[in-house]
Amino acid sequence: MTDAPKLTLFHAPQSRSVRPRWCLEEMGLPYQIERLSVMGAARGDVGGAAYRAVNPLQKVPALTDGDRIILESLAICEYLANRYGPSPLVVGVDEDDYARYLEWLHFGEATMSTTVNMMLAQLVFLPEEHRNPGTAKWAVQTIGEQLSLLATRGLEEGKREFLAGDRLTLADMSLGYMLFLLKITKQFHVAPDSVGEYFNRLRATESWKRATAD
Repeated sequence: MTDAPKLTLFHAPQSRSVRPRWCLEEMGLPYQIERLSVMGAARGDVGGAAYRAVNPLQKVPALTDGDRIILESLAICEYLANRYGPSPLVVGVDEDDYARYLEWLHFGEATMSTTVNMMLAQLVFLPEEHRNPGTAKWAVQTIGEQLSLLATRGLEEGKREFLAGDRLTLADMSLGYMLFLLKITKQFHVAPDSVGEYFNRLRATESWKRATAD
């Protein structure tokens, strides 16, 4: 491990900052939290001018490590695991599951996030008059297809407890947050049983409990 970190996570409950907070807790790294309210998200003013200086887009999360600023939840997780590792949260290039690890690490944000965000917009965030039932139906159907792929290709119909390396990794943190969003928006009913069991395993970890406590 390198020098002792001076880490501050800009965090809002239920936001993507859950991912890096989960990573911080699992790795046992010391950190401080700057709590933000996303109540101003609709008018584009999360955290006010002070947070705008950290992230001009005012999206959550952000992490500071001394004078360094890192944005994007998965980038923050990779930064932490690689800079303050080695960590079992990363599947190494010499491990058999390295390709699987990369696939599912990026699936959570590059693929699944698109349809989950669409679903959230159509069912939760947009005013009723701006919602499109056809778009909402498409998003929910596509999420169901993605969850089926997670069940078959990712979890191999329940044969795998985690996505790669026979252990909790950043890939699980990537997908786990997407499942969390489906759960809190009452859209988890489309998930196959093996995905539900998988999510319960993730939620049973002490690091997850601490990361989502507030």
